Amino acid sequence: MITDMNTTTPKETLLVIDDIPEHVTFLVEFLTKAGFQVLMAQDGEQGIQKAEEAHPDLILLDVLMLGMDGFEVCRRLKSQENTKDIPVIFMTALAEIVNIVKGFELGAADYITKPFQSVEALARIKTHLTLRKQQQQLAKQNQQLQQEIAVRKQAETALQERE
Repeated sequence: MITDMNTTTPKETLLVIDDIPEHVTFLVEFLTKAGFQVLMAQDGEQGIQKAEEAHPDLILLDVLMLGMDGFEVCRRLKSQENTKDIPVIFMTALAEIVNIVKGFELGAADYITKPFQSVEALARIKTHLTLRKQQQQLAKQNQQLQQEIAVRKQAETALQERE
């Protein structure tokens, strides 16, 4: 996350991967106005590289791109340890159920068909960001509990050895 200089609230970082400049421009303007830090990639390889480097909070991914399509990008992101937990939302003109199902099978968090309603897309993005934060908090709490259990087991073993 990147912190805005004017506030103490960190901005969530979104990565937009789309090969059509007009789509990228629209999404960057829309998402920036909504208060997000936005990164851009114009093809799948560049998108994977930026995801690995910047580790964004969420990725918006088009399916229909030259070279590597969005399905392959998602598959590769979900197969890598450092990017597998980043939520991916497909934003594409492919509205057939077979494509939607394929997107979910590859690990996408959501699938939005173009043209889309901006207010709906924003609600979905915020929902998935909230879910990700909650998952991260649960993982952290679980790790703390596991550490506490280990300490207690050591103390119990030490007490049993004294007896």
